[in-house]
Amino acid sequence: MRNILVPLLAALLLAALPATPARAADDDATRLATLFADAWEFALAEDPLLATSVGDNRANDRLPSLTRDDLARRNAFDRKCLDRLAGIDRAKLSATDRTSYDVFRWQTANSIEAYDRGTWRCSLTGDWGYHMEFAQLPSNVPLATTKDYENYIARLRDFPRYNREQIALLAEGLRTGFTLPRIVLDGYDKTITAHIVADPAESVFFKPFAEFPQSVPAADRARLADAGRAAIREAVVPAYRELFDFWIKQYVPRARTTTAASDLPDGREYYRFLIRQFTTLDLTPEKIHELGLAEVARIHAEMEAVIRQTGFAGSFAEFLTFLRTDPRFRPSSGDALLREASWIAKRMDGQLPLLFGKLPRLPYGVQPVPADVAPKFTGGRYIPAPADGSRAGFYWVNTYKPEGRTLYTLEALTLHEAVPGHHLQFALAREMTGLPPFRRLVSVDAYSEGWALYSERLGLEVGFYQDPYSNFGRLTYEMWRACRLVVDTGIHYYGWTRQQAMDYLASNTALSLHECETETDRYISWPGQALAYKIGELKIRELRARAEKALGPRFDIRAFHDAVLGTGPVPLAILESEIDAWIAANRQ
Repeated sequence: MRNILVPLLAALLLAALPATPARAADDDATRLATLFADAWEFALAEDPLLATSVGDNRANDRLPSLTRDDLARRNAFDRKCLDRLAGIDRAKLSATDRTSYDVFRWQTANSIEAYDRGTWRCSLTGDWGYHMEFAQLPSNVPLATTKDYENYIARLRDFPRYNREQIALLAEGLRTGFTLPRIVLDGYDKTITAHIVADPAESVFFKPFAEFPQSVPAADRARLADAGRAAIREAVVPAYRELFDFWIKQYVPRARTTTAASDLPDGREYYRFLIRQFTTLDLTPEKIHELGLAEVARIHAEMEAVIRQTGFAGSFAEFLTFLRTDPRFRPSSGDALLREASWIAKRMDGQLPLLFGKLPRLPYGVQPVPADVAPKFTGGRYIPAPADGSRAGFYWVNTYKPEGRTLYTLEALTLHEAVPGHHLQFALAREMTGLPPFRRLVSVDAYSEGWALYSERLGLEVGFYQDPYSNFGRLTYEMWRACRLVVDTGIHYYGWTRQQAMDYLASNTALSLHECETETDRYISWPGQALAYKIGELKIRELRARAEKALGPRFDIRAFHDAVLGTGPVPLAILESEIDAWIAANRQ
């Protein structure tokens, strides 16, 4: 769902906290608010991209600095924040401030450990990277005035420096053996070469100059277009060429030949850290693997029942082959896939009041995954709106090779990425009042992905999955997330090969074989993250069952969902505490 941020940007987002009105000079709440205000100002000063995204336009002409000294300074600041936090008496804070205290402590401690473990040496995954993130710049910055365009051009001009600093970090990864596995890198170079163009007008970075808004004076447009064309030709394209040369000549040939995170230096402890980071719980790889096997068995039984409903007489494996090969389950084109996804999303829009008491003001759109990233990208993803609400959120649908996409999974994908999944969760969080920005803007994977997976099942409650094939698609998506518990731990703890992981996905889900391959590469290159979905969903379902049992006829599904989404993104233990308090309050 989410954009991949280098550890620097993630660490800065942890500090995204506002000032609140001061009370007594030595009051614990005041000292907490002062810490939050100091951290927020530091974050804005250190990361111009973050500042732009939250509507602070003081540094719209700059990109972050990523030297080793910069990273060390930010880590030292995080440590000072934790020291200051420890000096505040949590017991004297309000309930809301105590939650903010806990979330901030958890996030900051994770950031410090990530730095100590050297995660900054590899900010890439198998389907995303800083160079792809930068290619989204035209969509992520204000472009309404002449000054906005001049700032945008300045950032294009600054990209070579930013690119070299990123390459230096990747080179440190090469030197220390902390790289992406070589096995997932085939085809990745296309995400770089897409931006090495002979004509600047063909670059994605030139789009803002192809059609100016009316608010930009006509007298300035030719000058700005010329400057933009020159910046692309003289700065952006050479920087991507420099990255390509580094990638082909150094990174790929020297990338590690091992696959597992546990094969990295101090790898088994590193993988345990990633489990804590992404699930927010202290679970062992063994426990997660066992839980995954149990979920796979449970869901498999439900899938067998749906197969019987269709009247199919063959085996489970034969049914999967039937789904993957019958043309009725394939879109006729990328445009047809987009139209169907849009129709599903709009149908769910009409059902949301049955499930929620509070809905967001911010809308969302449906777009294809950009062509420069689509070949190695997942089937869909949600792209959140900027914090200032200057544009909508977007549900990206991957239309690359539509013959490899499956219509029977599209309802589940849409409910996950759009509504009631990621868009609803992210948009409501951004519109919250009375909470510091880090409670609204930072994604906690187990919460956000757990909610989105839980949302897929909600379709059953409002009339979706009427076609048994679509219901099998829903189950195949749930099975997919259960398989992740098995596959991720299998790869990174038990030594599974890439082929073993692909075969496990292919034999237990109806995902296309193309998706089985791209998903496996994702798990290999992003260890631990795939665990967040099922772990988070199981916790939310557990809390709902607890509330239904405790409240009986007083249970209100709309109020329960509002309570879950009303916390903002939080670790699962904090979510459990918040919902237990909600249950207690509603028992009265």
